[in-house]
Amino acid sequence: MPLPVSRRSVLRGAVLLGTAGALVPTPLGATAASATAPGPPLSTGTTLSADTAPTTGNASVTGRAALGRVDQPVIANCATWGARPPSSPVSVVASRPNKIIVHHTAFPNSTDYSLAQAYANSREIQDLHMDGNGWLDSGQHFTNSRGGHLTEGRHGSLYALLHGQTMVQGAHCVGQNSQAIGIENDGIYVDVQPPQALWDSLVVFCAFTCQQYGIPASQIYGHRDFASTQCPGLLHDRLPELRTAVAARLG
Repeated sequence: MPLPVSRRSVLRGAVLLGTAGALVPTPLGATAASATAPGPPLSTGTTLSADTAPTTGNASVTGRAALGRVDQPVIANCATWGARPPSSPVSVVASRPNKIIVHHTAFPNSTDYSLAQAYANSREIQDLHMDGNGWLDSGQHFTNSRGGHLTEGRHGSLYALLHGQTMVQGAHCVGQNSQAIGIENDGIYVDVQPPQALWDSLVVFCAFTCQQYGIPASQIYGHRDFASTQCPGLLHDRLPELRTAVAARLG
C-alpha cells in the first residue's frame, strides 16, 4: 500500500511554465466592499505588479459572479489566510481556461476540519512550494480543505475567477498550467474516500468555476490524466460522478 507522501515532496511532478507573480493582497480584515474595483485591461503576457494590480476580498465579492445560476462559494483570499507575497510577478494569461484539474495534496488526512486548519494548511503548502520547490508562490489556483473550506492558492486567482475572462498561470500540472484551473484537495485518497464536506465543496467550486469561465462539466479531469501519478487517488474514480453533479448545478 502506498504511504502518504511527505509534505516536502507534494506536487513534485508539477513545473512552472513561464514567469509568475503577484496581485497585491488586501489587508487582513478587508471587507468585500473594498474589493470590487475593476482591473486594468490585459493583453497576452501581461503581468500584474504592486502598482497596477486590483485587489480582491473574500468570496463575498460582488460583480460578474452574481449574474450566474451557481451561487459564489466562500473563498478566502490570500490576505485572509496570511499568505506570503510572491517572490516575483504572476503571469496572467489573457484567455479563459478550458478545463479544471483535480488534485489531492498527499498530505496526511487531518481530523481537524476547522477553518483555522484550512488557513494553516494553505500556508504550509505555500511554504513548501516556495521554499522547497523554489516556485514564486503556491502552484495551485485554489485549495479545498478536509472541512470543505476553500482558499485562494496562487495570488490573483480569485480576482481572475470572479471576472471570468483571464487566468493566472499556475504550476500544478505539466503542460496545463496556462489552460487549466488547478484545485488541490487536502489529504491523500489512494485508499480512502474524502470527507463529505470536502466532496460537497469540490462540487460547488467546480460548478462555479465552470459557470464563470464557460467550461463544460465534461472538461473536469484528474492530475493523472496528464501525468504518471496517483493523484488525485480515488477522486479520479469519482470524476464521472463529479461531472454529473456539476452539470446538474449548471442546469
